[in-house]
Amino acid sequence: MAIRARVRRFLQRPGTVDLAPYRALLAPIERAEAELHERTDAELTEAATAVGADRVALGALAREAARRGIGERPFDVQLLGALAMLDGHVVEMATGEGKTLAAVIAAAGFVARGRSVQVLTVNDYLARRDAEWMEPVYRLLGVTVGWVAESSSATERAAAYRAQVVYGSVNEIGFDTLRDSVRGNPEAVTAEPDVVIIDEADSVLIDEARVPLVLAGAVEQVDADAGRRIAAVVAALRAEVHYEASADGRTVHLTTAGTRTVERDLGEINLYDADNLPTLAAVNVALYAHALLHKDIDYIVRDGRVQLVSDLRGRVAARQRWPDGLQEAVEAKEALPATGSGEVLASITMQALLARYPLVCGMTGTAVAVAEALREFYGLEVAVIPPNLPCIRVDEPDRRHPGRTAKEDALINEIVTTHATGRPVLVGTLDVAESERLARRLRRRGLTFSVLNAKNDAAEAAIIAEAGSHAAVTVSTQMAGRGTDIRLGGSAGERDRVADLGGLYVVASGRYWTSRLDNQLRGRSGRQGDPGGSVIFTSPEDELVEQYGSKDDPADIEHAQRVAEGVQLEIHRNTWRYNKLIEHQRQLVQRHRNELLHSPTPEQVVADTERFPELVETIGLDAVRRSARAISLYTVDRAWADQLAFLGELREGIHLRALGRLDPLDEFHRAAIKAFAPLLDNARARAVKLFDEVPIVAGTLDVESIGVHRPSATWTYVVHDNPAGTELERALQSVSAAFRRKRR
Repeated sequence: MAIRARVRRFLQRPGTVDLAPYRALLAPIERAEAELHERTDAELTEAATAVGADRVALGALAREAARRGIGERPFDVQLLGALAMLDGHVVEMATGEGKTLAAVIAAAGFVARGRSVQVLTVNDYLARRDAEWMEPVYRLLGVTVGWVAESSSATERAAAYRAQVVYGSVNEIGFDTLRDSVRGNPEAVTAEPDVVIIDEADSVLIDEARVPLVLAGAVEQVDADAGRRIAAVVAALRAEVHYEASADGRTVHLTTAGTRTVERDLGEINLYDADNLPTLAAVNVALYAHALLHKDIDYIVRDGRVQLVSDLRGRVAARQRWPDGLQEAVEAKEALPATGSGEVLASITMQALLARYPLVCGMTGTAVAVAEALREFYGLEVAVIPPNLPCIRVDEPDRRHPGRTAKEDALINEIVTTHATGRPVLVGTLDVAESERLARRLRRRGLTFSVLNAKNDAAEAAIIAEAGSHAAVTVSTQMAGRGTDIRLGGSAGERDRVADLGGLYVVASGRYWTSRLDNQLRGRSGRQGDPGGSVIFTSPEDELVEQYGSKDDPADIEHAQRVAEGVQLEIHRNTWRYNKLIEHQRQLVQRHRNELLHSPTPEQVVADTERFPELVETIGLDAVRRSARAISLYTVDRAWADQLAFLGELREGIHLRALGRLDPLDEFHRAAIKAFAPLLDNARARAVKLFDEVPIVAGTLDVESIGVHRPSATWTYVVHDNPAGTELERALQSVSAAFRRKRR
């Protein structure tokens, strides 16, 4: 019994999905494939549309369709990946193993079973590229495919969602979902969620799961002059004299001298007077922007706008912004026009968005490391697919140096020395500023190279195409860490020449907060059995070590990563505990909205009013119905927007309840439920009141005259985590810091 229990526990470990049932299908698939070569394209398509749940026929037809459509015959490992996804797993496949084509086979298999599929990518470029690249395969399999991107028109979006398979970035499909959630007519743009296949699944499902997508409207007037004035006052303050920052770089506060200086420069005010609390809040936010947010690290300025940089991908985080006035403070710091944050009309986290799909599966090169989290949050298991050819890349031990300067000197020397041999080098950096600093030093050493970072992302495809060329040097942020396929020899086709030199050499300037990002960067080299190598340069002065590690521990880098990963996991877990209730309330509101949208008798909300019979007689039942629906939707949306604002304020300060020995989560639930309980009834009552007030103008009810209207403009954005964090996040950081001090 004990042996059986141990075996059972082993088999239940994340990342141990049994591949044997899938391997057993490979030989039958190959035999069936041989019988398809003589069929015409039309016959192939006809057979594909009748596949149903026959996985052998699917594999054979998909192989033949890929061979004809794009000139690539899927490897056995790609079939294994597709079959595992068809069973609802997340598959781990190494870089260059053909995840894109594996997803096509899985998507076609789901369609053959009568399902609809959305393939979520990490950006618009990949969504369009993959849909258009794989369209010939889909067409031969009798499957329609479409894609959506930020630039897609409403007509193009509607057409794309009518396809059996639609590609889109997770953000864009999330934004379409939010827009549909506040629509004023019964017809939705998006398709009903069914099956979702997620590219870079660990990044989307874990790293970004708690990030809220937001739909905003009703542009808020921002006092730009006041913001610029406060920014100017704060810019003149000096560190350690007027303000002090915490060691972990997450909080900053005015000193007594700083407070006196600010009060004087703002007109001899008392910052802590009750009437000046809004000014105090603005000063604190401006101080944070000035002292702790850095240009070309946390954000860049491009096209006259502040654009945030994703620390996960090194790319501009399109339409992402900081909350709570911090965005406007950075804009004032950079002397740019204030954009205003507007009013939140609807919001949903990535995790809640993906929970809408009855079946979730995906693929990534680094899933095992987060397999426990995938199981905990989504009930997903990981299937590890072996490479088609063994990986022969040589991953050297970290090269540790006593300080940041010594590390950077050694890094530059390594690049120059390797370049002299003709071996291509990919230099992975941690942020834009570092990539540009290293570029300046390499330029002084006489090297010719390319730089790939958030400032020149438009040139990404061209730079990546040549990154594996003879003697190429490419300096990149995390942009080159995911979704890029660097081919040895580049466009010149000199694969053998470069392979003889050892293949692509990846040199990293430091470790990321999680080993998964390190491994993604290493994975740019050694694809499909190619030779390659990698090395990471580190020092005790690296930010990761200073924030999470112990300088006295020789294994401080690995320890720091484990602590960082643990902190992020606990923040994710805690955030989801709060968001589950918010998501439940959102679903109740959405259900009520859908009833209003699709009800044949929306006037029932106001049918008991004294005015109702008179209005029906005067302007007709259809006109009354239209107005009743518009008013009812408006009051529900208004109530939900107010609830979201309340929940946001409640969430930020709820952990102070712990000082009174109360459980913050229980207190949040209690307050949130109490506030929500009368929401729908109050919305109905408000609708009745407005209905009684609406005047008749030109033979119809003029609902706009009483303020009932759709927002004149809406826009979407992603709320970047507030760098200061919530009270709990700051507490977790403090615990980490205390642990480090204790170890020292």
